[in-house]
Amino acid sequence: MTSSGATFSTLTVELSGGIGRLTLNQPDQLNPLGSDALTEIAKAARWFDDEGARVVVITSAGDRAFSAGFDLRELTRGSDEAPDVDLGYLMVDAVEAMDAITIAAIHGHCVGGGILLAVGCDLRIAADNTRFAIPEIDLGIPLAWGGIPRLVREVGAAATRELVMTCRPFDAIEAQRLGMINRVVPLDRLRAETDELAASLAAKPVSLLRMTKRQVHEAAEDLLTTRSGWAASAHLAVALADPEARGAAAGYLASRSKD
Repeated sequence: MTSSGATFSTLTVELSGGIGRLTLNQPDQLNPLGSDALTEIAKAARWFDDEGARVVVITSAGDRAFSAGFDLRELTRGSDEAPDVDLGYLMVDAVEAMDAITIAAIHGHCVGGGILLAVGCDLRIAADNTRFAIPEIDLGIPLAWGGIPRLVREVGAAATRELVMTCRPFDAIEAQRLGMINRVVPLDRLRAETDELAASLAAKPVSLLRMTKRQVHEAAEDLLTTRSGWAASAHLAVALADPEARGAAAGYLASRSKD
């Protein structure tokens, strides 16, 4: 049986046999995480819980990108009003808090906030063509959305410092070695491998899966809480209002359009 009834402008949702699929659906724009997308992902997370999903795959449409991250066009449209800096944090929190077991299926470019969306999932499978990057410092803005504590929990402090400070790209093999990714598969096997994992998990006792998920989350919070990530929001708000950051965003968009 397929459940429907949730309609979104930046993504699509499906639910069948307890397995859901959330697909970022702005492929011509590299699936950016603008204000609308952030709000809709959080709403979709709650919709899946309301519908009783056991497992949810989070993926994206198109060949080029899982997500280009925060929608920098919101900084370059000439408005004096900065985007709501809390939406990204709330989005990752909503994904992380889902009752369902979440699996990120990643391919192509996965940038900045796209990485944090993936890290908010319980399990992550990346295609071998995936390229990650955290370019925020080069853009003159801090990594917010609870990104620093979440990355430290997943890959450690030393790797977080290097990846965030240098902004250098890294591939799926390195991401797996660091512990950010569970599995790397050929691009043409990404859908099949993800579907097989989702079906395997959906067949297990749901109460035990959810208990394990809660215990792991509580243990991770005890090691390093993400609540400290709220402090970055104030710094982000200041940075987003800075004309230099807006100029850096415009330059980055121009260079990315050639990629």
